[in-house]
Amino acid sequence: MGKGGKSHEEASIGEEENMAAWLVGLNTLKIQPFKLPPLGPRDVRVRMKAVGICGSDVHYLKTLRLADFVVKEPMVIGHECAGIIEEVGGEVKNLVPGDRVALEPGISCWRCDLCKEGRYNLCPEMKFFATPPVHGSLANQVVHPADLCFKLPDNVSLEEGAMCEPLSVGVHACRRANIGPGKNVLVMGAGPIGLVTMLAARAFGAPRIVVVDVDDNRLSVAKDLGADGVVKVSTNMQDVPEEVERICKVMGAGVDVSFDCAGFNKTMSTALSATRAGGKVCLVGMGHSEMTVPLTPAAARCVWHCALSPPKGDGFHKMQGG
Repeated sequence: MGKGGKSHEEASIGEEENMAAWLVGLNTLKIQPFKLPPLGPRDVRVRMKAVGICGSDVHYLKTLRLADFVVKEPMVIGHECAGIIEEVGGEVKNLVPGDRVALEPGISCWRCDLCKEGRYNLCPEMKFFATPPVHGSLANQVVHPADLCFKLPDNVSLEEGAMCEPLSVGVHACRRANIGPGKNVLVMGAGPIGLVTMLAARAFGAPRIVVVDVDDNRLSVAKDLGADGVVKVSTNMQDVPEEVERICKVMGAGVDVSFDCAGFNKTMSTALSATRAGGKVCLVGMGHSEMTVPLTPAAARCVWHCALSPPKGDGFHKMQGG
């Protein structure tokens, strides 16, 4: 389906039907047939065993859009996935039926300057699972390029394999921010992306990580997963100065890098204010379309800001060593 597919109306009668979860309207999902495209010589057919539900899937379900991507016709959802190879194309040498694989959900052109630079996630011709008008992977089976299917070690479950995709967001963020030993990290937001960013930062060698959220339960999970400190905050913008003081106190040192994994005016304002002079702030994921934030005071302290935008690619292949 990442390579394209046919709608349920085109499914042939009499053959085994490939079923998928179709988004057919606001808050409306239906399980309907979805015919697979022909298997190309460098493709594989994968039986899906685990598919995560991403925040983007929820956005499309509730609003039929995410940023500039608009669902204009029924679409199969899902892009965080892993499964078992059932069939391989004639030119595929690295995979065989029975292999357990995680799928890179973005198919780039592999020819443009950005792809050649290794920044394939920015390819203007990117075809990404469940990003309109491309169908996703919440189906019985999908057809996908073999080069974008990665064998899982025996000690990694299929569910964990599906989580490689969101984990790659955290890995990509840490690479962009040059996280390493000596870099104290602040994570704004303890949702799934905030948590995988925290885990990635620890793996990259960050000595101290503080996580901020409005929800006690999420902060408890962050603490259990290894956060050195947690800070509960409000949704009130007027509380930012006092909360920045508490964050810095819990950190016990300067904040070298802040990751805003929530994308609100307040979280970005807090991150910019809490980060030390000369530090970095990264927006991870898709926040609000427009924000009002204190950029001038941050610029006066040479706080550098970058944005990471995962919906059309997020470094999965790079995480695999590509």
